[in-house]
Amino acid sequence: MRQKVTASPLLWPVVALIALLAVNVVVTPSFLAIRVQDGHLFGSVIDILRNGAPTMLVALGMTLVIASRGIDLSVGAVVAVSGALACAHIASATDPASAGTVITAAAVALGVAVALGLWNGALVSVFGVQPIIATLVLMTAGRGIALLITDGQIVTVTSAPFKVLGAGYAFGLPVAILVSLSVFVLVGLLTRRTALGMLLESVGINPEASRLAGVRHRSIVFAVYVFCALCAGIAGLMIASNISAADANNAGLWIEMDAILAVVIGGTSLLGGRFSLTGTIIGALIIQTLTTTVYTAGITPETTLVFKALVVIAVCLLQAPKFRAALSRRRSSRSDAPANEETAAPETISAAESVTPMTGMVTK
Repeated sequence: MRQKVTASPLLWPVVALIALLAVNVVVTPSFLAIRVQDGHLFGSVIDILRNGAPTMLVALGMTLVIASRGIDLSVGAVVAVSGALACAHIASATDPASAGTVITAAAVALGVAVALGLWNGALVSVFGVQPIIATLVLMTAGRGIALLITDGQIVTVTSAPFKVLGAGYAFGLPVAILVSLSVFVLVGLLTRRTALGMLLESVGINPEASRLAGVRHRSIVFAVYVFCALCAGIAGLMIASNISAADANNAGLWIEMDAILAVVIGGTSLLGGRFSLTGTIIGALIIQTLTTTVYTAGITPETTLVFKALVVIAVCLLQAPKFRAALSRRRSSRSDAPANEETAAPETISAAESVTPMTGMVTK
């Protein structure tokens, strides 16, 4: 059992998350306290889960893309486009507070997000463009599209139904948390209870061998980019709903980096193949907890990226097999050194050497 736990790729991410929570408890003793107010749960832990929900969603989609040996740098732009479309539609509607207006705005935003995912999927799977280049194009153009939609302004909306997705509550928990957990469970069932996960891993490990085995690798690659864009679209709606506004300049800024870091921290290899959805969720929580820790400790927000880099480097090194092997060899050499010195046999003299009587000198 001990060997199984120590060999698990989730060990060090969990340790890092617990360490961050412990630091917050030292700084703020009531950090883990959760209170009930008006039938809803409140507290720092709940805030971490709610604020980290968009990153969790984007990271889940990114996990499947990376598992297929790809990358999607355009998720931040899709987040901005989705939020801009939804807020622009609600702001221009005659009745922005109606549920029908909000549903139509969400449908339009998610439809465009899926279309952008189709664009990425077609470039990568059909035309054979490198994933980093194909998604870099949309990363650059997408935010410009969002700025065109909002005319370069921050579009604010006043709509109670729209506010529910990012700041509402259901069953005592924030709706954003419930949505992220629902997507996590759905993806987990599809990839671990069906053959889809195995097919995705086979495509990521060796696309050519998968093709020869009869796997429709292009369809799988196409689908994961569409799903990733859909997750980014939902995240964009969450962010816009939480602040009741669309900020094309800052919405989803660097969220692609946070998603990739969460996936890597969770143990998914950037080379494709095996992936861990649970590890991705833990990685996203580490990213959000680290951000909260920096703010709680009174450190300037500008240094958040530096702390993120340090934590990511530490966790990734502890997960690297070569680094762990080097640490184990150093520990074993230190523990064996005293025993070797105590039990070392005295040097023997070869047959070609003799000891001179009285002086004890060795002569050839």
